[in-house]
Amino acid sequence: MNLTPEQIAAAQKANLETLSGLTNQALQSIEKLVELNLAIAKQSLSDSVNNAKKALEVKDIQQLLAHQAETVQPIAEKIISYSRHLYELAHETQESFTKSAEKEFQAGQEKMNALVEEWTKNAPAGSDVAVQALKQAIASANNVYETSQKAVKHAVEVAQTNINTATDAVAKTTSAASKASKKK
Repeated sequence: MNLTPEQIAAAQKANLETLSGLTNQALQSIEKLVELNLAIAKQSLSDSVNNAKKALEVKDIQQLLAHQAETVQPIAEKIISYSRHLYELAHETQESFTKSAEKEFQAGQEKMNALVEEWTKNAPAGSDVAVQALKQAIASANNVYETSQKAVKHAVEVAQTNINTATDAVAKTTSAASKASKKK
C-alpha cells in the first residue's frame, strides 16, 4: 500500500496543526507563570518595604521578636499559596497536553482501523488468520494504552491529594507556631 501525495500533505498539515496547538498551550502556561511570578515579586517588594519600616520603629528586643513572629506566618502562607499556584498551573498544563495526546491517539487509532479495514478488503484469500491476529494486536495495544492512562490519572489524583494534605499540615503548623510565638 503506497501513500499518495495528498495523504502525505494531509498528514503533514495535521502534524503542523498539532504542533501549533501544543506550542500555543505551552506559551499560555509560560505566560501564566510569568504573571504569577511578577505578582509575587511585586507583593514581596511591597512586603519587604513594609517590614523594613516596621523594623525601624522597633524600640526594644521584645518588639523585635514580636515583629519577627508577625512576619513568619504571612511568609509561610505566601510560599504555600505560591506552591499551590505552581502545582495548579503544572496540573492544568499537563491536563491540556494529555487531552491533546488523547485526541491524537484517537485520531491515529481511527486511521489505523481504517487502514486495517482497507487492507482486509484487499487481503488475499486465506489470510484470515493474519488479519485476525493484526486486529487482535491492535485491540491489545489499545487496552494497554487505556489501562496505563487510567493508572496515570489515578497516580495524579493521589499525588494531588497528598500535596493538599501536606500543604494543609504545613499551614496549620506555621499558624500554631506563629500563635505560640505571639503569646511569649
